[in-house]
Amino acid sequence: MSRLSFDAVRGFDRSVYVVAVGQLLNVFGSGLVYPFATIHFHLEIGIALSLVGLGLLVKNVSTAVATTVGGYLADRIGRKPVMVAAMAGNAVTLAGYAFVPAIAAAIDPLDPAGAFIAVSALAGATNGLYTPAGQAYIADLTDGAERDRAYSLLKVGNNVGFGTGFVVGGLLYEWAEVTVFLADGATSAVVAVVLFALVPRIHAGQEDVALRDSVGDWGAAITKRRVLGLAALNVCFAVLYAQMQTTVPVVAEAELGLSSSEIGTLFVLNPLTLVLLQIPLVDAVSGWRRTRGLVLSVGFWAASMAVVWLVYLLDLGPAAAGRHPLLAVGVGLLGLHLVARTVGEVLHSPISTSLMSALGSDGERGAQLSMLEVAKRAGFGIGSFVGGVFFDYGLAAWLWPSLIGVSLLLGVGLLAFERTLSPTENGLAAES
Repeated sequence: MSRLSFDAVRGFDRSVYVVAVGQLLNVFGSGLVYPFATIHFHLEIGIALSLVGLGLLVKNVSTAVATTVGGYLADRIGRKPVMVAAMAGNAVTLAGYAFVPAIAAAIDPLDPAGAFIAVSALAGATNGLYTPAGQAYIADLTDGAERDRAYSLLKVGNNVGFGTGFVVGGLLYEWAEVTVFLADGATSAVVAVVLFALVPRIHAGQEDVALRDSVGDWGAAITKRRVLGLAALNVCFAVLYAQMQTTVPVVAEAELGLSSSEIGTLFVLNPLTLVLLQIPLVDAVSGWRRTRGLVLSVGFWAASMAVVWLVYLLDLGPAAAGRHPLLAVGVGLLGLHLVARTVGEVLHSPISTSLMSALGSDGERGAQLSMLEVAKRAGFGIGSFVGGVFFDYGLAAWLWPSLIGVSLLLGVGLLAFERTLSPTENGLAAES
């Protein structure tokens, strides 16, 4: 890493680094299960991919609802209590995925699909509380360009954990499949302890405000026209994000015949690209309008979907029977997809968060950032369900050109949104 990159991660308050390490540990747990959850519940447990997608949709709707509550509570009672409670809840609900067949057997009306959906709803509820509180906590400690760098630091920490989780998860999944779910819950428990012990409470909330006034302020914060506009654009981004968890692992196993350890190793390209490019790339576009950085992100997302489409055009056959001579090309294309979509993610995540942070006051920030997360979760759910439907109805090859179309519409929407922003809100220095 260059001297410039090291400079970009220096100078923050100690609590910023503690939160970053905590998220690294938590996302390590997420990486353990991320590429394998769909494979496990679809190909091993036998739940239809559209129902797996429905479970992920329910999880993301639950997360979205909890995120609005988390944003409200972060502003009302403070960031730290919400962050600690969310991680403690995750410790229980995420481990619940290991017991889906047992839950289905114990509760007579439920089949495995119903049990998966029920656990997903609970996991989404606990998970959703954390993000707006954590992002608002970082925003409280930073300002201006430093805030962009701080969110980039979090993204790097997240993806060091994510990538390590992919590799370890691939090995654990081959050894004993359910251990990845138990370990995911355990990492959340560790993070809850770390946050409780090491992070000071710097935002005491507004507990003296009447509930009616507080809810009214929260509603006013999240219903501003530009907040809703940016949230709608984030839904489209999240539809693209969702494919890495839902449909791309199925392509890797069902079309290319890769094992779980091979998939885990291939998916390391995502966090590796993030770690290498997150800070220098965001630093390189720091002088741009934030919306222009997001348009560049859209270009990489569109390219990544085109690459997966090429995998289908190669027509390698189910599970690359007999190790087709073009299999290496297919694997290379899937790797290229992961790199291209990751560059899109590198640009999108910190820039969109900083842009939303700039649209309101300090007292509105938690609520407004919760809307960004709500939109992300809604898009994840929609993308997971729709992707599953395309696959279950034999239309998998047509999913990818459809997503290219979504990308083009997203680019147009960003350019229209740009016209509503002041230069300062859009990331340009006042003297510019």
